Amino acid sequence: MRLQKPVKNDQRLNVLGKALAVLQAVADHPQGVGLPDLAAKLGLPRQTVHRVLAQLRDNGLLLRDPVRERFSVGPRFIQLSLAALGSNNPWAPVRQVLQELVDEVNETCNIGVLEGLDYIYLDRIECEWPLRIHLEVGYRAAAHCIAGGKVLLAYLEPGLRGRLLRSRKLVARTSRSITRVSELEAELEKIRARGYGTNDQENFDGIVSVAVPILDAHDRVVAALTMHGPLPRLTPERCQAEVPRLRHAARRIASAWGLTRPVGGDDPSPS
Repeated sequence: MRLQKPVKNDQRLNVLGKALAVLQAVADHPQGVGLPDLAAKLGLPRQTVHRVLAQLRDNGLLLRDPVRERFSVGPRFIQLSLAALGSNNPWAPVRQVLQELVDEVNETCNIGVLEGLDYIYLDRIECEWPLRIHLEVGYRAAAHCIAGGKVLLAYLEPGLRGRLLRSRKLVARTSRSITRVSELEAELEKIRARGYGTNDQENFDGIVSVAVPILDAHDRVVAALTMHGPLPRLTPERCQAEVPRLRHAARRIASAWGLTRPVGGDDPSPS
């Protein structure tokens, strides 16, 4: 019987290095990237990149759009990213920013990311009011019904967003939920134009919220920052008035994650 030669350590590292390079290249293209562009960018043969892409896709780290033949980050890659962001080292200063925001606005605030049509709570700090909604970190909410989810949907590439919205039925959470794709698309365009999203009792009756995107140094949206609370304590008008404060906190969170330049003393404070 003929035995295969053992794979050397440097060969294993080379394979790992190629996989990491492909993952990084795909992550650098939030709207998806195709095989030819990846091969050209990495300076690798198309056959090699194709094989690595197939392996990463099979393991849930990448998703393939069969219509445009483009690849984007997959659910397992997102889960790994969430675990990294939730680790103790980078998270302590982020929680400090979140706590300071909650103390200032006296309402519950959260940070979340998009996975498919779900909004996942990365972190959440509740206010001291006895009347509030209790949700755990890791809780999944219908993205089309909440401010943070709508913000993240609004910044997706339109073609990808359209296919995503039509991939499953949009279920109403309340009588105010938007369930028609055309109406939701129009709402998302407004959100992108003004730079923040709102939720007027679309997920829970009597609960309103406002959310802003958290951006990296290249103005790509990586997460959303949301403030929410019950009527009549928190009104839609006050939600809009707190947008500058949320944007300031979002910049500080991005800086704590190392995604942008540190916020210095000359950074304008919210009014």
